[in-house]
Amino acid sequence: MLFGFSGGVLWVLGWNYEGLTGSGATKIHPSTYLIFLLFLARATLAGNPVGYLARAATARPAGALLAMAGVFLFATVVLRNGPGMAGVIDTYIAPGLLVLLLSDADERLLSRLTLLLHVIMTANALLGLAEYVLKFQLFPYRFDGDVFPMDKRSSAFQGHPLVNAFVTSIYTLSLMTGARGLPAPVRFALIGLQIPALVAFGGRSALVVTLVLGSAYGIYAALRQLQTGRVQLVAVAAAFLAFALVPIGIGLLATGGFFEPFIERFLNDGGSANARVEMLGLFDDLSLREIIVGPDVALIDSNRRILGLEMGIENPIVRMTLYQGAFVTVIMAIAVVLYLGEQAKLAHAGVWLPLLGIAILLNTAESIASKTNILSKFTIILTLLYARPGSRGSRTARDVPVTASRPIRR
Repeated sequence: MLFGFSGGVLWVLGWNYEGLTGSGATKIHPSTYLIFLLFLARATLAGNPVGYLARAATARPAGALLAMAGVFLFATVVLRNGPGMAGVIDTYIAPGLLVLLLSDADERLLSRLTLLLHVIMTANALLGLAEYVLKFQLFPYRFDGDVFPMDKRSSAFQGHPLVNAFVTSIYTLSLMTGARGLPAPVRFALIGLQIPALVAFGGRSALVVTLVLGSAYGIYAALRQLQTGRVQLVAVAAAFLAFALVPIGIGLLATGGFFEPFIERFLNDGGSANARVEMLGLFDDLSLREIIVGPDVALIDSNRRILGLEMGIENPIVRMTLYQGAFVTVIMAIAVVLYLGEQAKLAHAGVWLPLLGIAILLNTAESIASKTNILSKFTIILTLLYARPGSRGSRTARDVPVTASRPIRR
């Protein structure tokens, strides 16, 4: 549900998720409802809901903190009668509860989820490439049902092209240093599929981050392998073959016009780069108090239209400071950093690569300052592809007893 049902898919099913009209209940993603229901069911079946919640929070304290920070943000939005109440639930509360729920998962469940993740991301990349080549979107991004006809980027199953690019980039970087259970040929095949899909999704920042970080890691890994003095002849042959075939493949794709729409986005970004400069002008008419506690939302919306920033404020820190104030922004930023740091502590070596990618990409758009389930998707990817050997199911919320009792001797 999380990875396969975008706003475009939900619209076809009669669920207006991305938009302003319609029932407020439809503004929350179905995966969020499932997370709440599964968490409630698990706590109930544990026999002691309060005890289960305490154990889950002890196993994943940063996840619990993010959920509580999300509740705090939700309360401030309600009290200020501001927009985005449903977005807070999807963006912060859902991933906080999701990581608590995953802390109770065993080896068998996580292995099945890992296989499902690879299947969905492969299908997503294939559909994105097919849409790009055929110039047809199966489930286009919609806002209140309206399609943006000038946006020819693929939408696939993730919906908005930038969300597709974000998730695909992090998944690709995770394949490079994680997913240790995958055979090398399968890993390289998946990486080779996801990188062209990034072109189809049109994420410039995502493609640059993936290529730069991926290339840097590839060179580092190759040099480190050479230092060991143990190089397999098959690997060397495959590397030389790749160096010979990849330029030819790129040339053929370029001749066929595969890169033309993507290059056009670099040449004409629709004012995206200028928006990153203009957004700072929104602070000019604000007092220090308004910056700290948050200004009038109507004033910010009015100034956004004046500056031509209707399509978004392309930085989460700036966006949240303008709408919620610096005080709330600092609290949420600390919660998110601790949350990602907890994911890193539970992962094996190499998780720094996708985490660095996350840190860069989150700051190239509104991302987690608006309604999104990107954090939940990142949580799934990092949890499944970076589990330490033998750690799956070894220390979960269910392992800690609710009450201590003396064993019965016979």
